[in-house]
Amino acid sequence: MQVKSNYDRDIIQWSKQQAQLLRYGKFSDLDIEHIAEEIEDVGKSEQRELSNRMAVLIAHLLKWKLQPTQHCSSWEKTIKVQRRDIERALKKTPSLKADLEDPEWFESTWDKALVIFTNETNLDCPEEPIWSLAQIRDNEFYPS
Repeated sequence: MQVKSNYDRDIIQWSKQQAQLLRYGKFSDLDIEHIAEEIEDVGKSEQRELSNRMAVLIAHLLKWKLQPTQHCSSWEKTIKVQRRDIERALKKTPSLKADLEDPEWFESTWDKALVIFTNETNLDCPEEPIWSLAQIRDNEFYPS
């Protein structure tokens, strides 16, 4: 069975074939290199999800701070939902907490937030983080 070539042609079909090979114990037929890549990508996907949620949260906190006359329930709801989902992700996948301790990750996430904020508001905002991650994650924190 030529399973390996399906990876580039049809990854869904390839993944089904690889799962079947695993279930039947046909380990010598497995496409080990691509399986390893896909497993690593699962972790990267979780990391991207955390960063994206944090960026949306930061962007909305920036809007809250820099547009005080425009506060609305949808902003508050987005802030609450992002905080909740970030905490759920950290609880479900504790190894993601290492990202929160990485200054480069935080800087990159802040930069994503700035893009979201400026695209939605056309306003200038601080290029350097003005809050700690603890503040950002704090359910009681709404900047003024």
